Amino acid sequence: MNNLLHKEGEAYYYGRVLDEASAWQYYDVLWNEIEWKQDVVKLYGKEWITRRKTAWYGDNGIAYTYGKLTRYALPWTPALLALKALTEKITGSTYNSCLLNLYHHGNEGMGWHSDDEPEMKWHASIASLSLGAARRFDFRHRTTGETLSVVLEHGSLLEMKGGTQHHWKHQMPKTTKVLQPRINLTFRTVVPLV
Repeated sequence: MNNLLHKEGEAYYYGRVLDEASAWQYYDVLWNEIEWKQDVVKLYGKEWITRRKTAWYGDNGIAYTYGKLTRYALPWTPALLALKALTEKITGSTYNSCLLNLYHHGNEGMGWHSDDEPEMKWHASIASLSLGAARRFDFRHRTTGETLSVVLEHGSLLEMKGGTQHHWKHQMPKTTKVLQPRINLTFRTVVPLV
């Protein structure tokens, strides 16, 4: 497996890890069973309600703070546990939580950021499973500004680990070309803050 990032980080694109029928079946289950909510994010002293919807699931007692708001994990569903087990088998890592995003179309995206909150286990694997519309995903090096992109297909898996969150930012840019929804699952390891 080739590392997409040639320095100061590791990112591996496994391509499609679910066959077409299974990927659509999971998409339908997650669309209907996940407790989707619009996110409220605090930036620069203002509260913003995101267009995309999110959900946070994980082991009992797992909490995660971003956008200055703390979310407490909902209990794993059978579908999420099955997808977590598949992801753990492929990546060789373990995860105790999953942040899900529902993008209704290409006009919903995510700007440049890193998943480097204090609760995140240092240099641990973050695995991103994509269902639905294919979307472009970009990396940008924090120091050099160097960029690279990968298209995340329906049923595909991308793993980021090592120094990626420290040295690189990533985004999913908005686009008017994508009209279909996308569900993204990011499996993570959160360490409770003491």
